Amino acid sequence: MGKKFVSERNLKFLLYEVFDAASLTQYPYYADHSRGMFDMVLGTAMRIGTNMLYPCLGEMDKIPPELVGDHVKVHPVVKTFMRECGEGGWISAIAPMERGGQQIPGIVNLVPNYIFAAANYSASVYLLLTTEAAHLIESFGSEEMRENYIPKMYSGEWQGTMALTEPQAGTSLADIAALAEPTSEGYYKIKGQKIFISASDHDGVENVVNLMLARIKGSPVGVRGISLFVVPKKRVGENGDLVFNDVNVTGLYHKLGYRGCPINQLSMGESDDCHGYLVGEPNKGLSYMFQMMNAARLAIGLGATAIASAAYYASLEYSQERLQGRRMTEKDPATPQVPIIDHADVKRMLLFQRAVVDGSLSLIAQCYKYGDLAIVLTGDEKEKYALLQDFLTPVAKSYPSEMSILSVSQGLQILGGYGYCDEFPLEQYYRDTRIHPIHEGTTGIQGITLLGRNITMKDGFAFRLFLEEVQETVRAADAIDELKPHARELEDDLEKLQEVTSHLLNIAREGNREVFLADATLYLELFGIITIAWQWLLQAVSVQKALKNKDALSESDLNFYEGKMYTFRYFFGYELPKTDGLMKRLLGTDGLTVEIKADFFSD
Repeated sequence: MGKKFVSERNLKFLLYEVFDAASLTQYPYYADHSRGMFDMVLGTAMRIGTNMLYPCLGEMDKIPPELVGDHVKVHPVVKTFMRECGEGGWISAIAPMERGGQQIPGIVNLVPNYIFAAANYSASVYLLLTTEAAHLIESFGSEEMRENYIPKMYSGEWQGTMALTEPQAGTSLADIAALAEPTSEGYYKIKGQKIFISASDHDGVENVVNLMLARIKGSPVGVRGISLFVVPKKRVGENGDLVFNDVNVTGLYHKLGYRGCPINQLSMGESDDCHGYLVGEPNKGLSYMFQMMNAARLAIGLGATAIASAAYYASLEYSQERLQGRRMTEKDPATPQVPIIDHADVKRMLLFQRAVVDGSLSLIAQCYKYGDLAIVLTGDEKEKYALLQDFLTPVAKSYPSEMSILSVSQGLQILGGYGYCDEFPLEQYYRDTRIHPIHEGTTGIQGITLLGRNITMKDGFAFRLFLEEVQETVRAADAIDELKPHARELEDDLEKLQEVTSHLLNIAREGNREVFLADATLYLELFGIITIAWQWLLQAVSVQKALKNKDALSESDLNFYEGKMYTFRYFFGYELPKTDGLMKRLLGTDGLTVEIKADFFSD
């Protein structure tokens, strides 16, 4: 199989034609950058993805991390990649220059992260975790913490992680039991267990810095009593050397996919010598950690999209080379077989894959652009874009995560029996992408967040901002003859979405919160389809602008834009109509899933 796993042309289309990333350089914060520099980021990331990460994709899956004694051994490329990320500034790319970063816009930093994840998702996670952990310390840690940890993390010598989950408290963070006992020496003694902690021990780095949630002894119950600590695997001793910090790996999970990155169980304080260092103020840990969690959720949506992209190009290549059957109009069995891409059903599956990939990537780019604007603007405009990013994060995490599974599955279907075998990468992509609806908040949690929190956030202000953003795109599309019917379709669905939302909010006002949130996942699915339709309409507006000068376009550009229009039409013709069934269900009030008793599931 070939090595194409992303479309450079589509990345440039989104960056420059749809979201105008270069316009960010007009603001002082990003003024040191240029489109030429952004192109260089893309080109260098492609070389790393193609030459370093993609070649060991299968090997990292077949030879997963191994717990040897009390340490985890990983593929040698991890150490090489982390050092490359340190030397090349990939870990510190979005950090402020005064902290050793490069102040690259988030929408541009999306590009290398997307390319690395498409080339080798497991390898990309080491980078992403370290970036966000360092950013958390930078945002809320003391100056001493920043000096002690950030330089080593940015250099790729030290790994960063987020340690939330415990055996008795999965999604329910209110039930966290890890204990932090204060000492007179300025640190806390940490005791407890954490599970499912990615990259929390491995030999690709010299040290691991865990950002860990725990309770200070005597703190309030529930989420109000959670604090955040830096808990390194090795702490800096009195002489400046590294000392084991009583953070023990007690297990390594064996996974369906995403095998190249270890997910460990940790036990802290077995020898009563685990030092934790409080980040910020006591009992505010969960609010701090949400910065990293929300960043991780966008990164997970991006990772799912990247895997779906790699699967799309693998199945596209196969469909172009695999000869089977003849056209429906050809009756002579003696005529040559045709490539399966000539069959309508195969083209339908490819269109579905591309619709998911390009639509999801557009939404994530939109979210990063909002984040960039929130950095450079002030006052009401700053609040607007920060709210929009926060509001859309559950959608940007869940739609790509859920749809990546279906998208990769269609790619596997195109390969037929070969897709089910490890001779081709589709079966690995299918396994790798299955984690995304689970980690960093399941799809169910994202649905509850969207409907139970975000819709009513600031008395519905964030929701109204979202509606205004979509309506602005609808107005732009309504002025273009080729897009007018589709603009009206989206406008109709937007009105129905508001009707469904009002219906559900009325149920909540009546006091039946359990029924209100019972189908929050379906509401999230509905919201996701409409949001991706918005992104496809936004792209179609840019495509139509480009096609005004059709005669000046190269053949490859013309094919790209025409392909975009067909995929846009596919989404509106095949995916958007699925909202009708979801709306019908959500307008129901029978509370079926609430009323059914647990005993009714028995034999």
